Amino acid sequence: MDATRRVVTRDQLEGVARAALGAGHRLVSVSRLRGGSKKGVYRLAFDDDSTAIVYIWADEENYWPTARSDADADDDHADPFSPASGLALFEAAHRHLAGLGIRTPRLRLADRSRSYYPADIAVVEDVPGDNLETRLRQDPRGVAATMARLAEALGAMQRHDGPRFGKVALIDRGGGSEGGSCERVVLDRALDDLAEAAARDPRMTRARDGLESTVRRLAAAVRSRSRYGLIHGELGPDHVLVDRHGQPVLVDIEGLMFFDVEWEHAFLRLRFGEHYRWLDRDGLDERRLRFYTLAMHLSLVAGPLRLLDGDFPDRDVMRGIAEHNLREALAFQSADGR
Repeated sequence: MDATRRVVTRDQLEGVARAALGAGHRLVSVSRLRGGSKKGVYRLAFDDDSTAIVYIWADEENYWPTARSDADADDDHADPFSPASGLALFEAAHRHLAGLGIRTPRLRLADRSRSYYPADIAVVEDVPGDNLETRLRQDPRGVAATMARLAEALGAMQRHDGPRFGKVALIDRGGGSEGGSCERVVLDRALDDLAEAAARDPRMTRARDGLESTVRRLAAAVRSRSRYGLIHGELGPDHVLVDRHGQPVLVDIEGLMFFDVEWEHAFLRLRFGEHYRWLDRDGLDERRLRFYTLAMHLSLVAGPLRLLDGDFPDRDVMRGIAEHNLREALAFQSADGR
């Protein structure tokens, strides 16, 4: 973490720990976990060798240079792709997933009173062991049962229809998203991402006109739809923990929304690679998938480059993501032009 950022100490989280787990657990240490670009994620270790995780939504924990404070839980989130962070989004997502029987870390405390800490916080179960990304790398055959359960969970989510598209916290309040349709929202976002990427990398500058033409043509081939499934929105194998029973546990759930399920599958294909075969499903709209895949590549160029404007610590990782997806977007255009 950059030296200018505040380091959260054990003393600052003692009240949080006591409120979540009771006075019978004495907090021994606090350690910040890697990951999390929008919120702070810390492990609490206690004198009885038990642990818990605390999420902190505060400006000083947010590495995105242009993002507003996500401590404002009353944002209307009318843009489905507005920053997916904040306690309100987390609580709404947790309720929906729990209602479907989808495993997430058990919630111990959610507090926006600022009585225990000067920011919105949540304390959740610490699921021990490696995440699914590590498990797939080390022993892909050994997680076959976990992948099958993950496919079942995704199927249950995607069959759970929403009345409108948008973040679940917004839909729960009777709201609706701007943009008219999922494909229109994705098109507008893709064009914005393309413009931003072209302003930051000369290769994208040179390819901008061709890519814009391809984006618009692919979007025009997609037919309107009024059925929306529940999607995580950013479900890579690093956002799936595995509990001691081999059950997948979804984390970073704040982006949960009703949307085209193809948006989820475009991301799953990119992140799971050869292991996506476990998660594939019948009935996906291939035209929509193709359009969303290119839009996803553009997002994964513009987003990481924007994040690098700030002091995000894992800079090589972000550069690698941007570079990989830039090459994929250019290759996509080349293949499309043949």
